[in-house]
Amino acid sequence: MQLVIDKINSAIGTILIVTNREKLCALDFADYEPRMLKLLNKRYGSFDFQYLKNPQGFSNQIQAYFDGDRTSLNNIPISTGGTVFQQQVWLALRTIPWGTTIAYAELAARIGKPKAYRAVGMANSLNPIALVLPCHRVVGANAALTGYAGGLERKRWLLNHEDCELLQN
Repeated sequence: MQLVIDKINSAIGTILIVTNREKLCALDFADYEPRMLKLLNKRYGSFDFQYLKNPQGFSNQIQAYFDGDRTSLNNIPISTGGTVFQQQVWLALRTIPWGTTIAYAELAARIGKPKAYRAVGMANSLNPIALVLPCHRVVGANAALTGYAGGLERKRWLLNHEDCELLQN
């Protein structure tokens, strides 16, 4: 399997963008590349990368997000893999609007599994397409800033970028 990869620089680090030439398959921070490769390996088995600048225009759309475009990520086609439950969680992430946050328990309720908030948190931690599937918009009980696979400082930056109200913790 051949996948396409590009890199863009952002205010919070270099971002890796991986596509299957049609859909976005992975988006992660370069300092977490081993985690991304592990997820891709689990999904595809054997694969190699071809470097291509701005595949399908996705790199420009992601850069537009960092430039303040509130809708640039909304229509990027995605291919996530994962279990049925993970896919439910990840697709529900896309319904959380810019500038808002929800608790893990609320996200669990949105997918019809109100007691599965811990499993929702685990699915969030395995989100293969950061930013586009905005797991950074999910917070702990009482809006506490908790858990983000890219690091809490990046989560804080992303939420500030989106003008979210944050608790001081």
